[in-house]
Amino acid sequence: MKYWPLVWRNLLRRKVRTSFTLLNVFVAFLLFGLLMTIPTAFTFGVGIAGADRLVTMDKVSIIRFLPVSYTRQIAAIPGVTMVTHATWFNGVYQDPKNFFAQWAVDQDTYFKVHPEFRVPPDQLKAWLADRQGAIVGVDTARRFGWKIGDRLPLQATIWQPVTGGLTWTFNISGIYDADSDVDKTQFFFRYDYFDENRRAGIRGNISWIYVKIADPAHAADMAARIDGMFANSANETKTATEKAILQSFAKQIGDIGAILIAVLAAVLFTILLVCANTMAQAVRERTSEIAVLKTLGFSGPVVLTLVLTESVLIAVIGGALGLAVAWLFVQGGDPTKGMLPIFMLRGQDLLAGAGLVLTLGLLSGLLPAVNAMQLRITDALRRN
Repeated sequence: MKYWPLVWRNLLRRKVRTSFTLLNVFVAFLLFGLLMTIPTAFTFGVGIAGADRLVTMDKVSIIRFLPVSYTRQIAAIPGVTMVTHATWFNGVYQDPKNFFAQWAVDQDTYFKVHPEFRVPPDQLKAWLADRQGAIVGVDTARRFGWKIGDRLPLQATIWQPVTGGLTWTFNISGIYDADSDVDKTQFFFRYDYFDENRRAGIRGNISWIYVKIADPAHAADMAARIDGMFANSANETKTATEKAILQSFAKQIGDIGAILIAVLAAVLFTILLVCANTMAQAVRERTSEIAVLKTLGFSGPVVLTLVLTESVLIAVIGGALGLAVAWLFVQGGDPTKGMLPIFMLRGQDLLAGAGLVLTLGLLSGLLPAVNAMQLRITDALRRN
């Protein structure tokens, strides 16, 4: 661009003002990048939830249990291809702050119903051969420095072992991996070991049932059929698609997306006003210079382009730096130490940020640029 030196010199005319404007834009888009990791964390499983998977739970509350015999009854329904189950454990490793999700699962079917969790075949075989075996997510294993063969104690908060005390002991048989948008922090161990060794009176109960169906198009009908099977029983059920269940959990703490959009809209609107004021001041200070440019033959559209280029350049430099620093911060790992299962800044959020950067640059410079384009030489010289 042959006018680049002119644009650059205009930006450096008021170095302090330009620097503070860049800093404002930088902070705004740093905040944007960091805040966009939050809805991703709360809805981490929604995007990859299996379309052919249903979840059955107690109709009254998720903290109530279902008889494990329900899995056999559901498996007999035509159109159901596989059934598995999971039970929440909630043990403590060393310190309550060291939180990670722990589930007692059916060792024969759970990873078949959930193929997104990738376990090496030899490790899965070792798990099936060890009743105390456990499979842990790669992120949690890396967090605590665990490796295959480690013996791991967990302190019970709900399920006390029949041996007395509060300590359950597991052997790490495998470490699962998954794609970037899948939770890699969970801890799975065998339900048969769990059920045999928890105290009597509550054995044979499970938290959730996962139902894999042959035709996702019939998911609603299958859910109604499952719930109808247990209607008016002591343990009535609520069945929905896995995606619907995960979305309902996210909404229990409020519409995170709407809250963040409101916060970011306020921040970006404020930055828009700051940038627009900066460009308006810059144009007013150069009224006579703009008149000279027009006298030398610069057309109105060229003047418009020069001013818009300045505003877009300020937004691009500040916004790009803010998004880059946010991305680098996210690459450093979850600062909550495992409280957020998925701590990532998605590519689509970076693209949205880039779009907002360009929009901010164009909107903040549009009115000053139009005024500069429409400025008449005689009026500009008369003002000075």
